[in-house]
Amino acid sequence: MGRHLGDLIPSLSSSSPSPSMPNGHWMATLGCLHNLTSLYLESNKLNGSIPGEVGMLRSLLLLDFSNNSLSGPIPESIGNLSKLVWLYLYDNKLSGSIPGQIGQLGSLSVLQLSSNNLTGFIPASIGNLTNLSNLELYRNMISGQIPASMGKMTKLRVLSLFSNNLSGSTPPTFSNLTHLESLQLSYNHLRGQLPEILCHSGLLAYLGVTDNNLTGQIPPSLRNCKSLYRVRLEGNQLTGDISEAFGVYPNLNYIALSNNRFYGELSPKWGQCHNLTSLQISNNNISGKIPPELEHATQLQELDLSSNHLIGEIPKELGSLSSMFRLLLNGNQLSGKIPSEIGVLSNLEHLNLASNNLSGPVPNQLGECSKLLNLNLSRNELGESIPFSLRSIYGLQSLDLSQNLIVGAIPQPLGNLHMLETLNLSHNMLNGSIPVAFNDLRSLTVVNISYNQLEGPIPNLKAFHEASFEALRNNKDLCGNATGLMPCAPITSRKIGHRKSSRVIILVVLPLFGMLLLILTLFGGFFILRQKNRARKSEIREAQLGDIFTVLGYGGRLLYENIIEATEDFSSNYCIGSGGYGNVYKAVLPNGQAVAVKKLHQQEDSMLINNLKAFRSEIHALTEIRHRNIVKLHGFCSHSKHSFLVYEFVERGSLRMILSHNEEAAELDWNKRLNVVKGLANALSYMHHDHSPPIIHRDISSNNVLLDLDYEAHVSDFGTARGIPLSSKGKRNLSHGRPELRVAMQSCDSQLGSRDRLRIAIQ
Repeated sequence: MGRHLGDLIPSLSSSSPSPSMPNGHWMATLGCLHNLTSLYLESNKLNGSIPGEVGMLRSLLLLDFSNNSLSGPIPESIGNLSKLVWLYLYDNKLSGSIPGQIGQLGSLSVLQLSSNNLTGFIPASIGNLTNLSNLELYRNMISGQIPASMGKMTKLRVLSLFSNNLSGSTPPTFSNLTHLESLQLSYNHLRGQLPEILCHSGLLAYLGVTDNNLTGQIPPSLRNCKSLYRVRLEGNQLTGDISEAFGVYPNLNYIALSNNRFYGELSPKWGQCHNLTSLQISNNNISGKIPPELEHATQLQELDLSSNHLIGEIPKELGSLSSMFRLLLNGNQLSGKIPSEIGVLSNLEHLNLASNNLSGPVPNQLGECSKLLNLNLSRNELGESIPFSLRSIYGLQSLDLSQNLIVGAIPQPLGNLHMLETLNLSHNMLNGSIPVAFNDLRSLTVVNISYNQLEGPIPNLKAFHEASFEALRNNKDLCGNATGLMPCAPITSRKIGHRKSSRVIILVVLPLFGMLLLILTLFGGFFILRQKNRARKSEIREAQLGDIFTVLGYGGRLLYENIIEATEDFSSNYCIGSGGYGNVYKAVLPNGQAVAVKKLHQQEDSMLINNLKAFRSEIHALTEIRHRNIVKLHGFCSHSKHSFLVYEFVERGSLRMILSHNEEAAELDWNKRLNVVKGLANALSYMHHDHSPPIIHRDISSNNVLLDLDYEAHVSDFGTARGIPLSSKGKRNLSHGRPELRVAMQSCDSQLGSRDRLRIAIQ
C-alpha cells in the first residue's frame, strides 16, 4: 500500500523543507522509501539539483517538483520510474537536454517541463510515451526539429511547444494525433505548411502557430472543424482565398489571422459565428467591402481589418455591436461618411479610421463614446469644424485629426480633456487662436498643430514649449516660448493709432468700471474671510498630499481626494472585503460611479516604493486588459500615507460570500453555476493564450471570482495576487494541476489546478 510523504517526514509537510535538513540529505532519505507513490514538493523554494536518488522511488505514480528554483539537468535515473503517471518539473531553472531515458516511462500520462532553461533537441524516444495525453515543453530553449516519432502518441490531447527555438516543418505523422484538443506551436522558427489533417475527430479547440515562417494555404480539415474555440495564425506567410478557407464555427471565440498573405473578400458567414469576440485580419491583401452581416456576431468586442484593400462605406450595422471596444479599420480605401451609428458603441475605447478616403464631418455622435481612449481619424478628407461634443470624452488620451480638411477655430471645450496626452491637428485649415482652456491640459506630452492658420500665443504648457519647430511651423502668426516662434509682443508695444483709440475707450469705460468695481467690492467683502479660510485649508491639504504617483484612468491628485472623501479616509464602514495584501473598500465618486478600492498593507506599500518603475510598467500593462470576465483595473495611486488600486465595482461581490449564505447560494442554481465556470474558463484562456505576454493568476479562489447582477463571473486580483513587484519571468506561465484529483471526480480533463478546485467548491 502506498505511503504519502507527509505521513513519513513531518518536517516536510509544511510549505517548505526544514532548514535543518539539506536537500541532499532528505533526498537520500527519500531514496529508501520504496513504497512511496506520491511526492509533492511544489512551491517550496527548493534549490540545487535533482539528485539521482529520485530514480530509486520505483513505486512513484506522481512526482511534483514544480515552481521551485531547482537547477542542473534532469537526472537520467528518472527513466527508472516505470510506474510514473504524472511528472511535473515546470517553473524551475533546469538546464541541459531532455534525457532520452524519459522514453522509458511507458505509463506516463502527463509530462510538464515548461518554463525552464532546457536546451538541445526533443529526444526521438519521447515517441515511446504512447499513453501520454498532455505534453508541455513551452518556454525553454529547445532547438532542432519536432521528431516524427511524436506521431505515435495517439492519445495526446494537449501539445504545447511554444516559445522555443524549434525549426523545420511539422512532421506529417501529426495526422495520427486524432485526439488533439490543443496544439500550441507559436513563437518558434517553423517553416513549411500546416499539418494537412488537424481536426480528425472534431475535438480541436485551441490552435496556435503565431510568429513562425509557415507558408501555404489553410488545410481543408480546418474549414469544417466546428470544435474550434481559439485560433491564432498571425505572423506567418500563409496565403489563399480567405472567402473560401474558413467555414462557420459555432464555438469560435477568438481568431487572429493578421500579418499573412491572405486575399479575397470577407465572407458574410463570419456573422454566423455568434460566440466570436475577436476577429483580427489586419495587414493582408483583403479586398471588397466590409460585410454588414457582421452585425449578427453580437458578442464581437474587437474588429481589426486594418492595412488591407477594403473599399466602400463603413456599414452602419456595426453600430449594433454593443460590446465593441476596439474598432480598427485604418489603412484601407474606405469612402463615404463616418456613420453616426458608431456613436452608439458606448464601450468603444479604441477607434482608428485613419488613412482612408472618408469625407463629410466628424460626427457629433462620437462624443457619446464616453469610454474612448484613442481616436484617430487622420489622413482622410473630413471637413467642416471640430465638433464641440468631443469635450464629453473625458478619458480621451490620444486625438489625431491631422491631414484632413477641417476648418474653423479649435473649440474652447476641448480644454476639458484633462487626460489628453497626444494631440495632432496638423495639416488642416484651422484658424484663430489656441483656446486659453488648453492651459489646463496638464497631461499633454506630444502636440502637433503645424500647417494651419493659427495665431496668437501658445499655451503655457511643457508640451508646447518643448515642441519641435516641425510641430508648430507654417501657421499664421503663432508666438511664444518655443523653437522657431517669435516672442509674443508686450501690450506696451502696440501701434500709436491703437494707443489713441485705447485712451478714448479708457476715458469712457473707466467711470463705469469704477462703479462696477465698487459694487463687486461690497458684495465680495462678505466672502473674503471664507475664501481665506478655504485657501488656508487647501494649502494644508496640499502639503498633506505631497507627490502622488498615478497610472492611467484618472488624475492622481483629484482621484486621491475623491477616494479619501468617499471612504471617509478608509473608514471601516466602507470596507467590503479583506485579503493578505490589503482591504477592499467601496467608493462612490462625485460623478456617481462606484469603484472598488484595494488599499495596500504597509508591507506591500514599502515593496512598491522600492520597485516603483517596474510596478508602474506592470500596472500600465494590466490596465490594457479588456475582457468581459476580467475585472477592469482603472488605475493606481501612491502616496506617502497609503497606496491603493482602483478597480471596476462588481455588484454581488465574491463567489465565496455568496456560497456562504444559504439564501444567496440557493439563488445560484446549477445553470448559473455552470455559467460561472464558463466565465472563469474564458478569463483564464484569455490570460494564458491571448494576452502577450501571457499572464498567470496564481490565486484562483472563490474570493477572487466576483459576480455581477446577472451572475456573470469576473476574475479579480490578476497579476497582483502574489504581491509586489509583479514582474517575474518565471511566474507568467499557465496554471497546472492535479490529474489524480480528477480521477476521483471521474473527470477526463488533463489539467486540474486552482480553477478546478474552485469548480469543486461551486459544486
